[in-house]
Amino acid sequence: MSAIHQTSGDLIADRRFEWARGLIDAGDHAAAADLLAEVVTLAPGFAAAWFALGDTREKLGDQAGAVAAFEKARDADPRDTHGAAVRLARLARLGALPPVAMPIGYIQSLFDGYAPKFETSLTGHLNYRGPKLLLDALTRAGAPEMCDAVLDLGCGTGLAGDLFRPLCGRLTGVDLSGGMLAVARTKGVYDDLVEAEVMTYLRGAVSGSFDLVLAADVFIYFHELMQIGAPTARVLRPGGYLAFSVETHDGDGVILRDTLRYAHSEAHVRAAVASGGLELLICERASTRTEKGVPVPGLVVVAKR
Repeated sequence: MSAIHQTSGDLIADRRFEWARGLIDAGDHAAAADLLAEVVTLAPGFAAAWFALGDTREKLGDQAGAVAAFEKARDADPRDTHGAAVRLARLARLGALPPVAMPIGYIQSLFDGYAPKFETSLTGHLNYRGPKLLLDALTRAGAPEMCDAVLDLGCGTGLAGDLFRPLCGRLTGVDLSGGMLAVARTKGVYDDLVEAEVMTYLRGAVSGSFDLVLAADVFIYFHELMQIGAPTARVLRPGGYLAFSVETHDGDGVILRDTLRYAHSEAHVRAAVASGGLELLICERASTRTEKGVPVPGLVVVAKR
């Protein structure tokens, strides 16, 4: 749970909140739910307590109660740093609510906290190989060996930057998380690092700025991919390439997985690329990571302007 909004300003409410967290750690969710209900009565604007109550109610099988608590958590914290909207989206799969976009505040908070152990977790425990798969696909698609200007969307700590730095003249990294960018900055592989939301950056960038746009496992946090086509095409120079990876599933449209990441159908991905007027060169099944020893189904995509 994020450290943000962990204090209500009411000493009694804060103390009871800590007791409730202890009960949660001990596995006594019923007692924790009762105590958290008291906490939010004392401090109705305490986002962390509402979120914990929603989580506890969900574990107890009280879906309606969980929805009500997560809505309160979301309303109490406009940035939604705890990710209440994401939990509501997961409940939507069970028919509780329609899907929602991933809140920016949640993603920022999540990766700021994750930054120090990000690479160890991803490459050491999850066998992550997203950037290498993108490079291999670009080579097979006929992309030039050297690019003048490359944009690494959602660059994180710079895993893609490490691989692509020798292949480009200028490398720009964009990420929402200041914590991730701080790690990337220590590597010295980027010419420019920009703290910004991906779509905001794309809409504000000079058109025709890049020969290649990369997005390794970035769009797994986007519910709707149709928004990416036109803005990405706009920043590409004629003949420029877009390479990205997503998680996928065998059904239609978009689903939210238990991991709280989105999986996009192949048809949805193809439509998103076409919406920007890009030529689809490669769209193939590939897994960028394993979880619990099982490859996560994914797609590697290369398109050209």
